[in-house]
Amino acid sequence: MEAYKQWVWRNREYVHSIGSLANGLTWLLPEKFSASEIGPEAVTAFLGIFTTINEHIIENVPTTPAAHVGPSGTDSSSSLSYPLLISILKDLETVVEVAAEHFYGDKKWNFIIATEAMKAVIRIALFRNTGYKMLLHGGETPNDDDDKDTNQPELQQNRAGNLDRRNHRFGNQQNIYNPWNSEGRAMSALSSFGQNARTRTTTSPTSGWSRRNQHQQAVIEPEKIKEKRRTLSELISEKGVKGALFVMGEVLFITRPLIYVLFIRRYGIKSWIPWAISLSVDALGMGILSNLKLWGEESKQIHFSQPERDELRRRKLLWALYLMRDPFFTKYTRQKLESSQKKVEPVPLIGFLTEKIVELLVGAQSRYTYISGS
Repeated sequence: MEAYKQWVWRNREYVHSIGSLANGLTWLLPEKFSASEIGPEAVTAFLGIFTTINEHIIENVPTTPAAHVGPSGTDSSSSLSYPLLISILKDLETVVEVAAEHFYGDKKWNFIIATEAMKAVIRIALFRNTGYKMLLHGGETPNDDDDKDTNQPELQQNRAGNLDRRNHRFGNQQNIYNPWNSEGRAMSALSSFGQNARTRTTTSPTSGWSRRNQHQQAVIEPEKIKEKRRTLSELISEKGVKGALFVMGEVLFITRPLIYVLFIRRYGIKSWIPWAISLSVDALGMGILSNLKLWGEESKQIHFSQPERDELRRRKLLWALYLMRDPFFTKYTRQKLESSQKKVEPVPLIGFLTEKIVELLVGAQSRYTYISGS
């Protein structure tokens, strides 16, 4: 395995290009959207997992001898991590759906529920192990950016105040001893004597045993840096109501796909109830995360980093998938697509391309996993 990792690290540009090309070509496989054709989806899943593992290896190239242990307690160079598990599950979910539909028909929703439940459990575990940080891209991208919004006026004011206080203390320390009076010269001499004594102590031969002991201890102990993980109680005590609401909004986002498929199994894919409940959960979770500043104390504001703000915008864009989900798609979207296709059908090339695009959209809509947004 180590030899393979070394090969991937040395040829990462080549491996990345081949993986992207292979995944793109899978859309041209015959019978791509046939319910009885498992082969193309199995090939797609295999290539997807292969590419995911290679990207995981490339992204975790060791740059220092000391391994870094993140808040989740997993080595960053390890071959198994929560983001990797989530990516593998997302690669497998389509072939699971196709195989379940082929062998069990409408009972495929039981298998889809099991897949969504596993993803929800892993994401909640990841959310907890990262100290309750927002999940980026459903947990596939680690949220290691601690650079919050430095343009916030509160942060700038706090930084300026802390800097003034530090400068004030430093200035006072400099003015403690006045070199122009006898007391000041005496205190300066004592301070210099103490500093020289400490220097001689640390550089004396008797400190060799201490240095050897520290070196042996550093060799014996694993060279890993363990970050302290923030607990839920610490988050709530630090941020108050805003912290509790943030956790609630993130949990709603994580569990929304599972709630959706549970109601689909109960009421059917053609019912408006699963569609409306899923949209309501999305709207509630996004409303909480987007309006945290309206609740709780102003001093306990939660400041999102730039990747987290990008993630909120990405989640809003995912709402467009509701146009592709039944029953909205069957009643409205498909009719608009087909009418647009008929209008441009006589136009050479444009009509052909439009037909293929509509065919791809209709085929993708027939699979839950392509429009799940999870």
